[in-house]
Amino acid sequence: HEEIHTGLKSYECKQCGKAFYSYSGQRRHEQVHCSENPYVCKQCGKAFTSSWYLKLHEGIHIGAKPYACKQCGKAFYWSSDLRRHVKTHSGEKPYVCQQCGKAFSSSSYLKTHEGIHTGLKSYECKQCGKAFYSCSGRRRHEQIHSSERPYVCKLCGKAFISSWYLKLHEGIHIGAKPYACKQCGKAFYWSSDLRRHVKTHSSEKPYVCKQCGKAFSSSRYLKIHERIHTGEMIFACK
Repeated sequence: HEEIHTGLKSYECKQCGKAFYSYSGQRRHEQVHCSENPYVCKQCGKAFTSSWYLKLHEGIHIGAKPYACKQCGKAFYWSSDLRRHVKTHSGEKPYVCQQCGKAFSSSSYLKTHEGIHTGLKSYECKQCGKAFYSCSGRRRHEQIHSSERPYVCKLCGKAFISSWYLKLHEGIHIGAKPYACKQCGKAFYWSSDLRRHVKTHSSEKPYVCKQCGKAFSSSRYLKIHERIHTGEMIFACK
């Protein structure tokens, strides 16, 4: 338990190097490297390496959120999400990025952020190969491969694979724009749009067109520009 406070993860997987607070956590993780998945969910057919992972998964079907914050009552499905949330009440941010100095409340948030500097996406989907900066990002993505959509919007009836995607969607109905630029105050619905916008305040344009040398602040803008060279029509008249 004390290692949670210190951030020390002494138990390391010999195959991939991922570290854990406990030996039991390491042991459960190591089963991921095994191709055998004998524990099958009766509702959706998804298979797991251990009964523990199956039990965790089954909680998604019933909408279980067993981990509640004692300060505000907000509940979470994952204990790790609760631990990260609790730190938002204290303002504690002990994990600092060595490249830009930005501080974070958890090592996982720092690791996700560092991937932006390096462009490294360490978490890969086993089904389609798409890679992500964070484990949570990969976890949300992997639900796309499931046909099950138990989370339904009460306003329009649209269904989603997770409560996270439903919450994102509900923000559209109320016109929410939670991501605001600290320099000019302009707000965005998507964090990715804010990140692209922030680069407009700086002269940084790391994405360069190989054909004409024109530089852009984001890979998205570069991709749009490259279509000029290929003659691809982006928008078609209906």
